[in-house]
Formats: sequence, structure tokens, C-alpha cells
Amino acid sequence: MTGHFYGVGLGPGDPELITLKAARLVGSADVIAYHAGVGKESNARRIAEDLIPPTAVEEELRYPVTTGRSDHPGGYAGALAEFYEESASRLATHLEAGRTVVLLAEGDPLFYGSYMYMHDRLAERFPTDVVPGVPAFAAATAAVASPLVRQTDVLTVLPGTLPEAELARRLADTDAAIIMKLGRTFPAVRSALAQAGRLEHAVYVERASMPQERWLPVAEVDPATVPYFSLIVVPGDSLHDKPGGRRAPKPEESAGRAAAELLVVGLGPGPDCWVTPEVTAALAEVDHVVGYGPYVTRVPQRAGLRRHLSGNTVELDRARFALDLARRGERVAVVSGGDPGVFGMASAIFEAAADPEFAEVSVRVLPGLSAVQVVAARVGAPIGADFAVLSLSDRLKPWSLLERRLRAAAEADLVLAIYNPASRSRTEQVVAAQKLLLEHRPADTVVVVGRDIGREEESLLVTTLAELDASSIDMKCLLIVGASSTRRTASGVVWTPRFVD
Repeated sequence: MTGHFYGVGLGPGDPELITLKAARLVGSADVIAYHAGVGKESNARRIAEDLIPPTAVEEELRYPVTTGRSDHPGGYAGALAEFYEESASRLATHLEAGRTVVLLAEGDPLFYGSYMYMHDRLAERFPTDVVPGVPAFAAATAAVASPLVRQTDVLTVLPGTLPEAELARRLADTDAAIIMKLGRTFPAVRSALAQAGRLEHAVYVERASMPQERWLPVAEVDPATVPYFSLIVVPGDSLHDKPGGRRAPKPEESAGRAAAELLVVGLGPGPDCWVTPEVTAALAEVDHVVGYGPYVTRVPQRAGLRRHLSGNTVELDRARFALDLARRGERVAVVSGGDPGVFGMASAIFEAAADPEFAEVSVRVLPGLSAVQVVAARVGAPIGADFAVLSLSDRLKPWSLLERRLRAAAEADLVLAIYNPASRSRTEQVVAAQKLLLEHRPADTVVVVGRDIGREEESLLVTTLAELDASSIDMKCLLIVGASSTRRTASGVVWTPRFVD
């Protein structure tokens, strides 16, 4: 009969924060295991020291490296993987002998803890239980006596090891945050807080619940003094007026200002290199960015920039919100993927701007690369001659109208670019469109399927109208259906001549 494996959370450092269950298990264990850093005493063992029975076998799992370089053939990752395998083997020997093994974990075992790597390797082989512990951020917020989240505030836990720009973006897009894993990352973390407009209320907490505990505003911290056992609390109290938050300015804050120009900008379909210099310069000047969440998150965060994210089906609400900000004198950009005038936000903005209350707001559209352009460029020049562009979404127009337009494009022998061909809730339209087009086009008509062009998941397929697998098409795809003159070379290039035979 095998032994039982326990991952036991000890809390953030104060032995009095150990739970009764954790204390009981530690006191009755056959084997006590704990991790230790290079050249350091195990903090987990220190916390539980008075509870460890003298009869227990102790297994110190000492890391071979920290975050520095390693001579291991597999580098740092290889050295750690080998260490975890060897450590798991040591603990498995005890478990196979029927002994109860308790692996001590600082804070909570499943929250950025070393215990998880043993859990991954042993939980399927031996009976395993996890005992939760007080996480370090709970002790930190208690130390500063600052409400972390309330009502509908959203809390985000972030590792300080994230790239600075990504950290700044996430800090700007949440109500409250905890930033872990400081030490050498502290200068970049502080810079990210400043870019997100969150530095003023951010609090640095060191060694929470331990005798050496201290806390102070992040802006006052000497980066050279920051240890690993530290974190940052960014309160999300709804009653605070957070400069970098998503709150729109109150009407009285904008009183007396002249209406500003509203910009509607295109971010292109993917990578930053496809964003035009004009758009980049405009985004560097505005105070507010409004748009569909995934598009807003593509805008680099900086100090003073407020971000307003919304869902994908509230275009008019989003437009009115942006126009209202501009009417009060705020500098605002509404962002679209691709080009804002091609199934983007520009049309919704002008629709909302027709309301007399926005008569003083001028709207300027800054173009961006559209998906049809980049898909066409990837494969050659399929839209080198006359072509039509159509969205297959019937959310804002009836399917009967889409059928007439599909038929007209097919009968006119136009190259046809199809946006929004399918979604989770719309799977039949692309099937119906394929069937309708086959009534007017030859089965061997060239079809290009571009998915996530410009992103890591990019894929490009050149097929025919008859062989197109409609079930494989989703919202990330753009289709280009060739005309009768569209040609496909032996090397896979697709192009449409400018002339007609």
C-alpha cells in the first residue's frame, strides 16, 4: 500500500497563520520535504520548524540554479526539469514504501508555488491532497489595511517578469492588481505602473507577516533594496479616483472645453509593423482609446492614456460614448482592426454623429491596412482586377439580401472577397454561399483562405470552390473567390490579370 502525498500551504511567513489542518498534517508526517534556494535556508522549513516531529525524515529539495545561467546542456530550463524529476523520484521512493509525505509550501501550494512541479509528477501515481494556505498578497493587503477589491472591481494577479509594455497594458485594463516576482524586475514594474497611470496609489510590501515586514509607496522604493519576498498592491477601491483607470471623466471635469476632433483609426489586421506612422502618431497624442477589447489591447499603454474596452456587438453604444467624450473636449481615438471604413467603426461613428447633440464634433478617419489587402499580398495578386467585397454576417442585414449580392457578384464574374464568413453561431451561411456560387462559377474556381494573417497562428490555403471545406471556416478567416480569369501558378501564386481575353 502506497503512502499519501500532501501539498501543505504554510501561509506567507508568520507561523500563527498556519491553518489547523496544515499544523496537524505536518506534526504527523513520516517525511517532511521542502524546497530551498541556492545557498539559502528554506523559508518553508523556517515557518513550520516548531511543528516538525523529531521522528520525521527530512528531504531538502535544493535548487541547482536560481535565475542565472546554467552549465547544463539544456540551459536553465533543462537544469530545472532534471531537478524536478530527481526530486519527484526521491519523494516517490518514500511514497512507494508507504510513508506519508508532506511537502511544505510557502503561501498557497497552487499559487506560484514550487509544489506544483511535484504535483504534476506525483498526483496521478499516489493519493494526493492539497491544503490551501494564506497567500502572500492577502497578508500584504492586511499589512497596508487597504481594501483590495469591492463591488464589481476586477482583480488581476501579474508576474513582474512580464514584458514592460504588456504589464503596463494589463495594469491599465484592470481595477485592482497584485504584482508578484519583483527583485530585479522592480525598475521595469515601476515604469509600467507609471505608464498605466497607477503609480500614485501603488503600495510596495516587503516580507508580509514576517518580523522584517515593511511597506511604503512604490514611488519611494529604492530598487537596489527589493528582495524576492516582496510584492506590489494596486488597490481597486471603486471609491478612489484612479488616474489610469477606465473611468470616463465626469462632465464637470470637461466643463468649458471646446469640442475636440474624434479620430477613427485603423490598426491593420495584425502586427505592429502594419500600423501606419500616421496612426501611431495620432495614438501618441490622444487621452482616450475606445474600442472592442482585443483592438484596444493592441494600443501601447502610456501615462495619461485611459482605455475603454467593450464587446463586439455594441458599436453604436461605443460610438456615442466616444462622441460624448469628444464633445466635452477630450482627445479620443476609436480603434478598429484592419481599416475602420471596411466593416469597421467608421460607419457606426458617422451614424451616431448624425444626432444633433454631436453637431460640434468633427470626425476624422485614419485608414489602415485591410485584411483583404494582406491576404491578397500573401498569395500574390488575386485582386489585381475588378473585385467586390462582402461581409457574410447577417446580423445587420437579411440573408435574402446577401444572396442577391452574392449572385450578382458571381454573375458579373468579379473576384469576391468575403469577410466574416462564419462564427460559432453562424455556420450555415458559408455553406449556403458556396452552394450558390457553384451555381454560377466553375468547380475549379480558385479560392484563397487566409486565417490570422500576420499573427503567429497564420495559415494560408489555396483550394477550389468545389473542394473548399466549409466546416473549417471560422471568424478568423477571410476568403477570396477568384474570377474566371484568376490564375494559379505551379508554385502556388494566385493572380488576376488586369486585362480580359
